[in-house]
Amino acid sequence: MGIWNKFVTFMLGEPSGERARDSKGRYVGDDKSTPGTNEAYKDGRTPTKKVRKTAVKKTPAKRGRGRPKGSKNKPKK
Repeated sequence: MGIWNKFVTFMLGEPSGERARDSKGRYVGDDKSTPGTNEAYKDGRTPTKKVRKTAVKKTPAKRGRGRPKGSKNKPKK
């Protein structure tokens, strides 16, 4: 995050992230004709997305003892 973004966040505060609802209690969508505000949220600002950690790949488990998988279906020589 740049210093300007930090300054703006400090002055305006964090976006609440609370969704706006209509009179029936349903979520309101964003109006694309107003690019400066996001009507889908109460304060008009889209919350920042959280950074997800990358998944750690697990090594495949070693097979146990016994007959190997698929060996009973092989043709006899």
